Amino acid sequence: MIAEPDNLLARDRRCLWHPYTQMLTAPEPLPIERGQGVYLYTEDGRKILDGISSWWVNIHGHSNPRLNQALARQARELEHVVFAGCTHRPAVELAEALVSRLPKGLTRIFYSDNGSTAVEVALKMAYQYWKNLGQDRHTFIALNNAYHGDTIGAMSVSEDSIFTVSFQRFLFTVVRVMSPHCYHCPLGLKRESCRIDCLTDLEFRLRSKTKSVAAVIVEPMLQGAGGMIVWPSEFLKGVRKLCDEYGTLMIADEVLTGFGRTGRMFACEHASITPDIMCLSKALTAGYLPMGATAATEAIYEAFLSNDRMKTFFHGHSYTANPLACAVALESLKIFEEEAVLSRVQRLEEQLRRRLEPLKAFPQVGDVRVIGGVGILELVRDKDSGSAHGYLNTIGPMLTAEFLRRGLLLRPLGNVLYFMPPYVITESETDWAIDQIIDVLKNLE
Repeated sequence: MIAEPDNLLARDRRCLWHPYTQMLTAPEPLPIERGQGVYLYTEDGRKILDGISSWWVNIHGHSNPRLNQALARQARELEHVVFAGCTHRPAVELAEALVSRLPKGLTRIFYSDNGSTAVEVALKMAYQYWKNLGQDRHTFIALNNAYHGDTIGAMSVSEDSIFTVSFQRFLFTVVRVMSPHCYHCPLGLKRESCRIDCLTDLEFRLRSKTKSVAAVIVEPMLQGAGGMIVWPSEFLKGVRKLCDEYGTLMIADEVLTGFGRTGRMFACEHASITPDIMCLSKALTAGYLPMGATAATEAIYEAFLSNDRMKTFFHGHSYTANPLACAVALESLKIFEEEAVLSRVQRLEEQLRRRLEPLKAFPQVGDVRVIGGVGILELVRDKDSGSAHGYLNTIGPMLTAEFLRRGLLLRPLGNVLYFMPPYVITESETDWAIDQIIDVLKNLE
């Protein structure tokens, strides 16, 4: 008798180590064989709706024909070349396309490999900008509930959390200020009476450290891993105003929020502002290939131009400006224009509001937040006090398992349940997913 070949899970167990996973106790990973549209198909025959855009990256659906063709065309022409001392058409065309779509004033594109490195580039760029100008500005101001990535600099400007505690001794010190979390307002204000008083904390810090602040870094409009917190646009506008008033740089981390996720091409558009530096990744290549980009103003770029080679920006990656990634990203931008993608996101937002807002009446739902293509439910133990399960509470894995049993992939952030599907999801598919959420919550003890 011929022995049956090992399945994917058995082979995985022998050699792989998964991210954000306690390998001793975690359930078996999903053995994904292929993807199509909003669906993932497993080796054992299951069909699962991708309700988190495969970790927030997939926007045009899995195995999109246009993106497949763009990738294949580029592979026949050039797969990669060193970007220090060389250039190529896909990198130039993508940079031109990004500059034409970014908030006005962002004119230079520095490519990297992922979201964390896009942030790392921004921090180094901001610090060296002031150094090149002859100023010693070493302080970064970051916000409560922030998450900016897993590299050392990105962790430093993130909120202290289970993601960073093991590496605390390696992180540099930042000044942390209040951020708007209307459901858990640190000032105890009601939404209807809020005048964005939380900006006073930032203003105080800027005033007291005027000559030492290199930059203020924010996740505009939607703080992701810190709890899917949606901001009022007035706060974002106020950050820009204060940075201008006190003469420092503003970094917008749009790794999650860029490319339509909040209903605008870039979240900064909600407040009609331009940051000095913007970080991009995730949906940049529509989930196809790892890529990051850090956009900067001409003034920042010019501070690095010098006959003194020590003023060079010494940063780079082996796969910087990978032609395959550039080609797919460029095609993704064309899809936005030619297939009215932002209009589709706006319709999805309306549907999410219509279906999710009534869930505020559920005893387990403390808050409902919707922005663009993201629907968020904050679950609580006690509705009156707003007390909640922590990130490590078992409610997250329990909900994940129950949704998977129903054919829906969701990964709650502790007690924060969010639905963030690819933009190609249909109205009926969205209704089905929300029906599953409602049914699970009804049976939640």
